Amino acid sequence: MSNQAVSRPTRVAQEIRRTIAQLLVQEVKDPRFQKISITDCKISKDLSIAKLHFSMIGFNESDPEVTETLAALEKAKGFFRSELGRRLRLRIVPDVRFYYDNIPEHVQHMEDLINKALNS
Repeated sequence: MSNQAVSRPTRVAQEIRRTIAQLLVQEVKDPRFQKISITDCKISKDLSIAKLHFSMIGFNESDPEVTETLAALEKAKGFFRSELGRRLRLRIVPDVRFYYDNIPEHVQHMEDLINKALNS
């Protein structure tokens, strides 16, 4: 697929995802963020809202660690937004919103069910 076939919102979403993941690994010192994996980024057509989905290996959505991490991400939104503005040089820096992605949990559950069925 050529670069021209990919829409601008898609390219911006990819850059935002990459930048936030990089910030979490290299810049942010909060130990709760070390367990995070940014799984997806969706951006509104007008580029004003970026919805970032994250997962935490070994945790379920109901775990208190997930709630605490989400609260910490919300608290750090200003930092992430200012870094996006500085690094990506966007005219409009999107509002960053974080959501827990429970798809990896469901995948693990399905794999467990399949293995159980195969081994029965």
